[in-house]
Amino acid sequence: MTKISVLDLIPVASDQRVPEALASAREFIAAADRLGYHRYWVAEHHNTEAIASTSPAVVLANLGTATERIRLGSGGVMLPNHSPLIVAEQFALLEGMFPGRVDVGLGRAPGTDPITARALRRDMSREAVDRYPSDVIELAGYLGDVREQVDAGIFEKLKAAADLEHRPEIWLLGSSLYSAELAGLLGLPFSYANHFAMGQNAVGALQHYREHFTPSPVLDKPRAMVSATVLVADSLEEARALDLPTRVNRYELMAGKLGRLKSPEEAREFAERVEATEIWHRSSGSQHVGPIQLVANGIRALRDQTGADEIMLQANGHDVATRIRSITEIAEALELS
Repeated sequence: MTKISVLDLIPVASDQRVPEALASAREFIAAADRLGYHRYWVAEHHNTEAIASTSPAVVLANLGTATERIRLGSGGVMLPNHSPLIVAEQFALLEGMFPGRVDVGLGRAPGTDPITARALRRDMSREAVDRYPSDVIELAGYLGDVREQVDAGIFEKLKAAADLEHRPEIWLLGSSLYSAELAGLLGLPFSYANHFAMGQNAVGALQHYREHFTPSPVLDKPRAMVSATVLVADSLEEARALDLPTRVNRYELMAGKLGRLKSPEEAREFAERVEATEIWHRSSGSQHVGPIQLVANGIRALRDQTGADEIMLQANGHDVATRIRSITEIAEALELS
């Protein structure tokens, strides 16, 4: 079976504060580690009360202490928000904490609203955005993957860590052909953000990546991952009810008013007020929802359609018990070791 991993946005529920959300994430990562999932990734988000993962490196340093074997990484760090050296230092330090199991997933979106993006990036010019490929190459150099496009001497003067026994894996993330093509040209692994569910073509993106792949010092053949959202319950009706907070969150995101994750009861009341609107009809919940066999078959179909080497699952639900139930039943159905 293809490797299966998990993505955790570390949602803050309506009845939680950030410490409780982080405690829930700790329960979730410990379960994923125990159940045999390959990676645990968190994503960078800013200026929102809905998501607690503002700093992937900081939260991974904390949550990683609840694990023994699962890989730990970012899905992703939004590189234009940061200096490549700072990101390299952070993940080199994580590598020192959790040797041989650290990933650096990189994206180029701001991960926030325009005002916050300006506060983070300072330079909002087109030139700054266009630096993304060279920033990726620079970051890779600090972590020991020095490419011919750069002056190798700089990495003799600047180091991300005093020593680096294992090189963190660098992945490029994206929901467009741009990221797929760049990952291919640089010979890096590519993760397609299919969980965004924006009607784009995961099959085409992975095909584009493979067509442009050039072997590199770190990868001799393409390695592709694709993500999906899931929720498992006893029946399709129950699963849809438990997944309603996810649909409400997507509605709020599209409306520019994203709040904390509502309970199923709060989400039902909210949905009754907005269900006649155009945005509600355009919003959606999780992609694979229902009894375990239905969800497991959906994951297998995604694997077969895309030929992905790995599937990353974002388990949804208002409470951590719902999310852990989903990954537990999926682990059993897909026979994770």
